[in-house]
Amino acid sequence: MNQVAAILLAAGRSTRMGAFKPLLPFGNKTVIECCIDYLRQGGVETIVVVLGHRAEDVRKKLTGVTFAFNPDPTSEMGASIAAGVEQLPATVQATLIALCDHPAVPATVVANLINEWQQGARLIIPMWQERGGHPVLVDLSLRRELLNLSSSGGLRALFDAHPEEVKRITVDSPFIARDLDTWDDYRTLHEEATGKPAPEPLRNQTNETPDAFI
Repeated sequence: MNQVAAILLAAGRSTRMGAFKPLLPFGNKTVIECCIDYLRQGGVETIVVVLGHRAEDVRKKLTGVTFAFNPDPTSEMGASIAAGVEQLPATVQATLIALCDHPAVPATVVANLINEWQQGARLIIPMWQERGGHPVLVDLSLRRELLNLSSSGGLRALFDAHPEEVKRITVDSPFIARDLDTWDDYRTLHEEATGKPAPEPLRNQTNETPDAFI
């Protein structure tokens, strides 16, 4: 689907987790690789990955994607979204905005979002039991607003500014609303999504979990 691209946000420091989320194991891949997989399997060909903290480490794990860079990993999400939008090809007419800590989203969710956009919706949110999740889809007629999210109050403010344009679609997976804020979140989601326990970390002297597990 050349008309719809995806922006995958992976610039943050994962401070609350105490480990760098994009490179955590998830099944037989990493978290970020699982995110790339579900986007591609859902029909997205162009994926812009927004990097920041440990950018070079992430680059080494990925192929076939475009990279954007947010020089301030502590900035609001809007800054990373704007960096991603700037790297989108001119032919793209809509973008999915995906978070790197949602590795278990089914590809069917992406396909459903794209289908709703093709039917004319401009702002689309997947829902599970009345709870919104990610990825969301934004028509690029709203490109200027996406580029100014940092000063306007973020992605939520964009959707709130156009309530008549928002389409909420019910999907069949709770994983759209299950992120990885803490280590317990990671362990629980890993087991639910893969059927296997998460590997235990080997912590270094700074107490940050490195990319080594037992």
